[in-house]
Amino acid sequence: MTTSKTPQHTFAAAAPLRVFLPADVTAPALARHEIRTALLARGVCERRLDDVLLAASELVTNAFEHGERPQRMELEYSGGHLTLRVYDTGPLLPELRAPSPAEARSRGLVLVQALSVDWGFERCPGGKYVWAVFRVADA
Repeated sequence: MTTSKTPQHTFAAAAPLRVFLPADVTAPALARHEIRTALLARGVCERRLDDVLLAASELVTNAFEHGERPQRMELEYSGGHLTLRVYDTGPLLPELRAPSPAEARSRGLVLVQALSVDWGFERCPGGKYVWAVFRVADA
């Protein structure tokens, strides 16, 4: 029997990704870049990234528009599921509502709900975090 001495890296063994977000409009792009880089490095195929990247953009943008400012984003993988969390310093909790066809906006959480396996929010010291869970298999 032959065994490789090369360490095997899997996404499950990786530490959670934590990214501190800037207090400006570049935060969604930075979040998408960091997520794409981390997931591709772990062997997640590119076609599985789109849902996570769109949800990240929506959650970070919502933190700007409805929170007081996004503070950080975290990404964690466990058992085939990827959890994305966006922390902000605002006290207002997210509200899922059906957008009017006349509205050009207010579809962010509807999109997150449609793209993810589950989503929600929780208060934490200094604000809250909004999270979404995605089914993502290893390559």
